[in-house]
Amino acid sequence: MSDSLFELTDNVVVPLLPGETLIFGDLQASSLKSSDQDINEKYVSGEVRIVTESGRYPLNSIATMVRGDDYQLNPEFQRRHRWSEGKQSRLIESFIMNVPVPPIFLYEDEYSHYEVMDGLQRLTAITAFYEDRLALSGLTEWPELEGRVYSTLPDQVRRGIDRRYLSSIILLRETAKSAGQAEILKQLVFERINSGGEALKEQETRNAIYNGPLNKLCIKLSRTPALCELWGIPAPTPEELATGVASRELENHKHYRTMFDVELVLRFFAHRQRRRLGAGAFRTYLDEYLKQGNQFSDEVLRGLELIFVSTITLVQDTLGEKAFWLWRERQGRWDWLARPTTSVFDAVMFVFSKHLDRADEIRARSAEFREAMPGFYELHMEAFDARMTNLSNIRERDNLIENLLLSVLKHGRYIQEK
Repeated sequence: MSDSLFELTDNVVVPLLPGETLIFGDLQASSLKSSDQDINEKYVSGEVRIVTESGRYPLNSIATMVRGDDYQLNPEFQRRHRWSEGKQSRLIESFIMNVPVPPIFLYEDEYSHYEVMDGLQRLTAITAFYEDRLALSGLTEWPELEGRVYSTLPDQVRRGIDRRYLSSIILLRETAKSAGQAEILKQLVFERINSGGEALKEQETRNAIYNGPLNKLCIKLSRTPALCELWGIPAPTPEELATGVASRELENHKHYRTMFDVELVLRFFAHRQRRRLGAGAFRTYLDEYLKQGNQFSDEVLRGLELIFVSTITLVQDTLGEKAFWLWRERQGRWDWLARPTTSVFDAVMFVFSKHLDRADEIRARSAEFREAMPGFYELHMEAFDARMTNLSNIRERDNLIENLLLSVLKHGRYIQEK
């Protein structure tokens, strides 16, 4: 990583923090050609081969296991959404009927210490059931047990469940020869075991594969009240702030459930360098940015946090709830598209972030900015089409928002440059 600033051919230049500049190689996947002999040698050497063992856990031991110190239920490695009580109940009904349940996957990160890679929801449901926190509901084959908790089940049924086991597949430490290889293999396995069910969204995959300091910062900042309010996401409640537990309303929100809110934060950080590094598919760019950005120093991360919070707050104060909305024409009539769009978000956040030193002046012009927006979009609506994603489109949107901001600050209204 270099400490230099990057230069652009137009008037939108953002200074990077010392240590923030990233240098990417070719983002396009390369095709490797090897001889059969090379392939055989790779196979025999065990270069990419997983070492596993199987295990079985009595259901009535799961709660104790989960509460102990030897198993890490890492929610950052999992999807955000939690099983409903009905889905948890159907899992318990499967055990009652002795229906085979898929194994959980564990990674032995230290000897006799395990990280849960896949199966968090099953472990959580079983624990809640044995602790009488899950009242059975929505059962199809055993409706007679509706509303029962573990301690109120008929004795025979309770003893039958206690005889059931949850299977596991454990990736052993000796799978990897180094910490770096362990991370790669763990990520590889996570992708493969999640490829057969409900598809992971892009940020869910990044969250699992490229978890690290920058990813954790993006998760933290996704709960910034201004971001939540501008994207219609339930804002943090006192209960969430005190316990860290998301409300049902939040868990059911699509942006939170798919981690799109986290991606918005990542987009902002990545956009600061996107025009210099952004060749190729945007998804690939974000993947590589997060992978490398996880190596940022604590000082850089603190600086990025301050810039993000200051920017999103300034945008909200200045533009209000319509900050990321588009004013557009439909059937001969102009009106607001009453939802935020990423094409506006990227450009507005980027430009406002480079003028934080004029925040008081910008806030004082809030009324003028809000009055100028409809006319601005009537002149430039096509430029903010979200389907236009190449670098020339990005530059154009950034330049247009930059000119809007400077024009309102100077003239109190938007004057299109000749």
